[in-house]
Amino acid sequence: MEILDLSENRLIGTIPNSITNASRLYALDLSFNYFSGHIPNTFGKLRHLARFTIMGNNLTIPGTSSSTEEDWSFLSSLTNCRDIKRVVLALNPFGGILPPFVGNFSSSLEQFFAYDCQLKGNIPEEIGNLHGLITLSLQNNELNGTIPTSLGRLEKLQSLSLHQNNLQGPIPYELCYLKGLNSLLFYENKLTGSIPPCLASLTSLRNLLLGSNNLTSIIPSSLWTLEGILQIDLSSNSLTGSLPSSMKSLKALILLDLSRNQLSGDIPTAIGGLQELLNLSLAGNLFQGHIPESFGNLTSLEILDLSSNNLSGEIPKSLEKLLYLKHLNVSHNILEGKIPENGPFRNFSAQSFMWNYALCGSPRLQVPPCKDDGTVRRSKKAIVTLFLKYVLPPIVSILLIMTVVVFMRRRNKASMNSAHQEDFSPLATWRRISYLEIERATNGFDECNLLGKGSFGSVYKGILSDGAEVAIKIFNLQLERAFRSFDSECEVLRSIRHRNLVKILSSCSNVDFKALVLEFMPNGSLEKWLYSHNYFLDIQERLNVMIDVGSALEYLHHGYSQSVVHCDLKPSNILLDKNMVAHVSDFGISKLLGDGENFETRTMTMATVGYMAPEYGSEGIVSSKCDVYSYGVLLMETFTRKKPTDEFFAGEMSLKNWVKESLPHGLTNVVDENLLLEEPAFAAKMDCMLSIMHLALDCSMDSPDQRICMKDAVARLNKIRLKFLNDISEHN
Repeated sequence: MEILDLSENRLIGTIPNSITNASRLYALDLSFNYFSGHIPNTFGKLRHLARFTIMGNNLTIPGTSSSTEEDWSFLSSLTNCRDIKRVVLALNPFGGILPPFVGNFSSSLEQFFAYDCQLKGNIPEEIGNLHGLITLSLQNNELNGTIPTSLGRLEKLQSLSLHQNNLQGPIPYELCYLKGLNSLLFYENKLTGSIPPCLASLTSLRNLLLGSNNLTSIIPSSLWTLEGILQIDLSSNSLTGSLPSSMKSLKALILLDLSRNQLSGDIPTAIGGLQELLNLSLAGNLFQGHIPESFGNLTSLEILDLSSNNLSGEIPKSLEKLLYLKHLNVSHNILEGKIPENGPFRNFSAQSFMWNYALCGSPRLQVPPCKDDGTVRRSKKAIVTLFLKYVLPPIVSILLIMTVVVFMRRRNKASMNSAHQEDFSPLATWRRISYLEIERATNGFDECNLLGKGSFGSVYKGILSDGAEVAIKIFNLQLERAFRSFDSECEVLRSIRHRNLVKILSSCSNVDFKALVLEFMPNGSLEKWLYSHNYFLDIQERLNVMIDVGSALEYLHHGYSQSVVHCDLKPSNILLDKNMVAHVSDFGISKLLGDGENFETRTMTMATVGYMAPEYGSEGIVSSKCDVYSYGVLLMETFTRKKPTDEFFAGEMSLKNWVKESLPHGLTNVVDENLLLEEPAFAAKMDCMLSIMHLALDCSMDSPDQRICMKDAVARLNKIRLKFLNDISEHN
């Protein structure tokens, strides 16, 4: 036996010594059970052991406040495993002090997780001997003392997590030697001194979280040159000085939290150029001057907190363009003037604007009405009167003359170039296809050409007389609903156009026969690529497919004159062309709604079990949020390779609950194991998977009001892909 995985069960008692009789054991995972007592000290006999995972139990060491070899004998034994790569001790109440011989592990050790273990005392200097270490996680313990300078010797380190401890002293300069460092997480400690300017040399750094410490001095100007950084949190320190315009270099930044410091001066307009920013907090500082108009360019922004400063002037009307802004706080400033009314401002409450100098606006915001409202209305009325009387008549005359001229020219051109009429009407390019040509194209509906069967008919591969390969969907008119399915597909597909939707090329319809001729997808369906043994999609390819599907749904919900709900999103309806670009197909039960995503209708037609939203399955209520729910399920299925109808899911256990209960520490047990076979960039993969599963759960909330919309889903998934690609490239 090489792998023993008993994780996430309800096993109790002590871990038996007899496990170590499996001399060829490569991976042992006993995580998230109810094991208690002490860990056997015989694991050192397993010479091939590479992965040792016991997190999430109730295991202890004999002593409670020491670091002797006897107390930590199991750890001392493990250091004899010369091929060990991964040790996960997290979420156990060990207590005690991490022993110095932790540095005796071989250089093969890449990941060491001991967070939430009630560890006390200092981090041993000897930990700097683990030259192969890529990930070190000691957060959420009771560690004190200073950060060892020996950590600067861990040249391969990518992630260093020491947050939520009682560490003191300065941030060591030696950390600047860690050129591959991706994440530096030191928040919620008692660190003092300044931020080392040399951190700017860590060009791989993506996450710098130093909030809730006692750091002083100014923020090093060099820090704003880290062009690839994604998150900067320096909140709740005692930092001083102003912010420079060089911040414009942080083009990839998604979080900037400088709140609760002593920063001063004007807010630089350069922040408005950080268009990927999702969260911006400058609250609790000494900033003055106006809120920059350029903030209206932060089109991805979801949270903006400028409260408790000395900001003056008006709230820029440009902020009305921030359609994704969910939280705004400008309270406790000296702002004045009218509060904007449109865009996200329709949803903000009085708490967003409290304790300002002279704001005015709607009574619901608990501010006085603006005194000049009547004057403005009268002024506007006068301007409109002058416009209608003196300006509009000549404009209308000119437009009428131009319209007549253009019409005459087009009519002449049409009569002279009737042979080229297809340039003006895409519908004219559709060829007429008869029943006989369809029969010949499919070789008499030969089973060899059958691509698949659906609820209302079959799909064949066909070759037309000009050699073009097509897919021909033939409806089974024995079924009454097949007529409605054909009509529904025609109604939807005749008008919509998007690169991620299957295109309809023609149709054939008479009393006894109905068929659609569609573009052929040579790489088949997503279902084939997920569940056939000789096909495989890696993480990036699956991300690309899901972004394609999301883009198609975003267009259907928001990009067409009427909102279109697909109603039956599932892997068999996602088809891949020769370039592996995904196309959504099968609009047989789709619905055309009114203008906007909030419209809904009712239907008696049920979609596929497992993918239906609760309100669809129980009440027949259909809205765009039903597609969002199905998309969330599809996301989970794509990256777990587990169907929502799998026999594994019984009773109250569903795909969604299974994924939800796995987060964040049991994720490896639900993700498709084929995606994690390769060791390189394991941390990047798991970070990506965690973000995807959170997005999937946000899409598949039980209440439609709690689900996000497809615009937000696609935007988030694009950011997840970008971060994943950056992490992978930095790793390589």
